[in-house]
Amino acid sequence: MPSPTTVPSTFDTHLLALPLYEDHHRELAQRLVTWCAEQREVLAGAGRPEAVGRRVLRALGDGGWLAFLDGGPDDYRALCLAREALAYADDLADYAFSIQALSATPLRRFGTDEQRRRYLPGLAAGTLCGAFAVSEEAAGSDVAAIGLTARETASGWLLNGAKAWIANAGIADVYTVIARTGPGPGAFGLSAFLVPSDTPGLRVEPVPMIAPRALGHLVLDDCALPPEALLGARGGGYPIAMEVLGRFRMTVGAAALGFARRAADAALARSRERPMQGGKLFDLPTVRAAFAEMEVKLDAAALLVARSAWEIDRGSPRYARHSSVAKLYATEAAQQIVDSAVQLFGAAGLVHDSLLERLYRQIRSLRIYEGSSEVQRAIIAAAIDPDRAPRSAS
Repeated sequence: MPSPTTVPSTFDTHLLALPLYEDHHRELAQRLVTWCAEQREVLAGAGRPEAVGRRVLRALGDGGWLAFLDGGPDDYRALCLAREALAYADDLADYAFSIQALSATPLRRFGTDEQRRRYLPGLAAGTLCGAFAVSEEAAGSDVAAIGLTARETASGWLLNGAKAWIANAGIADVYTVIARTGPGPGAFGLSAFLVPSDTPGLRVEPVPMIAPRALGHLVLDDCALPPEALLGARGGGYPIAMEVLGRFRMTVGAAALGFARRAADAALARSRERPMQGGKLFDLPTVRAAFAEMEVKLDAAALLVARSAWEIDRGSPRYARHSSVAKLYATEAAQQIVDSAVQLFGAAGLVHDSLLERLYRQIRSLRIYEGSSEVQRAIIAAAIDPDRAPRSAS
């Protein structure tokens, strides 16, 4: 097993040395950190989020980091490591990578050979951009409440309705859209469709976010699609959406870990340099206690993310529960760590577009998207086996 010192400080090198990871994961971590350092200007370059997203996506494709999308094996430990490293480097780097992987997964798992041939090579090269359109204004975490309709016609399908809060809206070349195709209530009657961005009747309404990203609402007005636009089986939209979201929730936890570790490292560097009461800020007992709390949260989050990714990689049927646990804890803990880091920076942490101010804005959405913290608690509670504890004798 390699020495923990072989991987730079972006990762918890001692955790990577645990049996939860294999040698190729440790090698991947090394290459990720090196590549992020080499591409610093590309990943953190200025510009509109739409332009930056496209530029970063192409860089990821040229670097081979998206190659697994076109025929590569599922490896969620690798996916989580990538998100952690990219989030540590820059928010939009993680955003571009994660949404591309999220968008390609329904195609990888449910697409026909022809659908895969048409889209996956471009998605893997970063020359095509994807989006996954599930949420609606009245159907965020409640996927079963989706109202956008897809009516079958003599020549294919006609889609009408709207989607909300769609990542990569406006820059995506193809959207995977979940729509209602049948009269069945709730989750029944939902299907998935591949909607090219140049489809007549498709309109994007950009939404400015507190952390600048390519994100917006979609309006579909008599969008005509051919029969082959159906992704997977008719009526299979709900299982597709839930499986994809269940698989990717753990990776949100990994991104949160990257943000949190970057904030903690920045706060530690500042506290060791800033003079305070005849010594350094780090010498104050209250400050050392704050860093102790950060370390506990970082360790716990890293272990939960690693465990959840290991569970799915080994084929555990309970991976969705572990994915929710990892997302819930890691995102909540990361919010607390970033907030503590801002507190330690003082007024300097509130300066517009400073590192800590950006992290403070960027971390907030992770507790909401791909299932809010409240939804994760409901999923975890529903998965508890009430028979695991003996009944009281009284």
